Amino acid sequence: MPARGEAILRAMLPLHRAVPALLLLLVLGAPAHAAPGAALPASRPRNVILVVADGCGPAAVGLGRMVAGRPLALDSILVGALQTRSASSRVTDSAAAATALATGVKTRNTVVGLDPEGRPLGSVLEAAVARGLATGLVTTSSLTDATPAGFLAHLEDRHEQDAIAAQVLERGLDVLLGGGRDRFLPKDRGGRRTDGRDLVAEARRRGVRVAGTPAELAAARETPLLGLFAPGNIDLELDRDPARQPSLEEMLVKALALLEGRGAGFLLVAEGARIDDAGHDNDPAALARDVVATDRAVAAALAFARRDGRTLVVVVADHETGGLTLGRRVGSESVHDMRPEALLGARASAWRMADSVLAGADPVGVAERNTGFADLTEAEKALLRASAGSRDSLLDALRDIESVRAEVAWSTGWHTATDVLLHAFGPGRERFAGLHDNTDVARIIAGLLGLDLEAATARLRNASARTPQR
Repeated sequence: MPARGEAILRAMLPLHRAVPALLLLLVLGAPAHAAPGAALPASRPRNVILVVADGCGPAAVGLGRMVAGRPLALDSILVGALQTRSASSRVTDSAAAATALATGVKTRNTVVGLDPEGRPLGSVLEAAVARGLATGLVTTSSLTDATPAGFLAHLEDRHEQDAIAAQVLERGLDVLLGGGRDRFLPKDRGGRRTDGRDLVAEARRRGVRVAGTPAELAAARETPLLGLFAPGNIDLELDRDPARQPSLEEMLVKALALLEGRGAGFLLVAEGARIDDAGHDNDPAALARDVVATDRAVAAALAFARRDGRTLVVVVADHETGGLTLGRRVGSESVHDMRPEALLGARASAWRMADSVLAGADPVGVAERNTGFADLTEAEKALLRASAGSRDSLLDALRDIESVRAEVAWSTGWHTATDVLLHAFGPGRERFAGLHDNTDVARIIAGLLGLDLEAATARLRNASARTPQR
């Protein structure tokens, strides 16, 4: 090669090496706290907020954005995607997915906090407690549901909710907020526990403050704090009474204030749980509203992180639910659009509407009032009347009417193997860029916060050898 050609190639080599970094900056955008053109930050966060949008696939995010009529807070912090398979299936359940997100190890479906051989696994929250960080978990599900259990319990079966409740309290977190009051109280106190234990009274004797209403939550000023705002799950956002149950945003904001006050750095896990339930029901209006409600909590987390400058926010789904598609064929027509505006008049979930009909209300009247469809066809009215004797039939009828009118479709009433979106903002966000396995989330967070997952696992296994886990 002529000398002049070699000189040109040598001059171009630094630019060639810089292209991947330049492309990464173009895809991710410069961090909000960085000057234009500055390199991505290499510093570690002092605090981490991990938001789990349960069951929220890419199509759910898109539908939520359309129904909201504006960009979502999530949109500005999209960095990658996540593969979700479990150790036993390409389609994970929430228990195995939460365990992977919490511990960095895959396990079998229905298992929480154990490896595939049944041995305990330490989670990022347990490791954070051991390191002396402030810790919290807030959720719109029961605190004994699969996602909280994956971070705080160690059992072969996610459905052992009485045992999960006891283990959740044993972990010593500063803040625990959600539903599930029935699993913390014995039957003679209005709960569902069969062992006679009153875990609320036990917690109070240990100095834990207990809140049961949004007003009591707002008044809370000290930790440890246990909030139990519903017998089971907190209601879907379309059905939630703000005077009786707090939103995910309210719980997250209170948790941040309390954890920041500890002054030791913190790890907060927040779950927008009811997206998953709306996906299981194939209820597009309820799904969109819970996506938007979770996004409001994300916006609050980002506002805190921008003020603080030392907080990493990570948002991820554990899996997709429902196989939602934005667009469907209606009859023999070729459809090249969809109508999210058809969902804007919804005032109640399909589940709540079914409750009203089963209690004796007229199915057509219930649907007209709560879907916003004043122009139900004779065929739709006949379908509703024919379905009035069965909850499953009512749910099928209501979701079909809403989905056809919005021109969306569903492939399943369960989970799928669809990759989910990964979002991050703050110090360390570059570590989440690209396609990851769900086990990477716990490992990256542990590395950034200096958490020792192996030591947390060893402590649990030593304890388990002395006293077998229930």
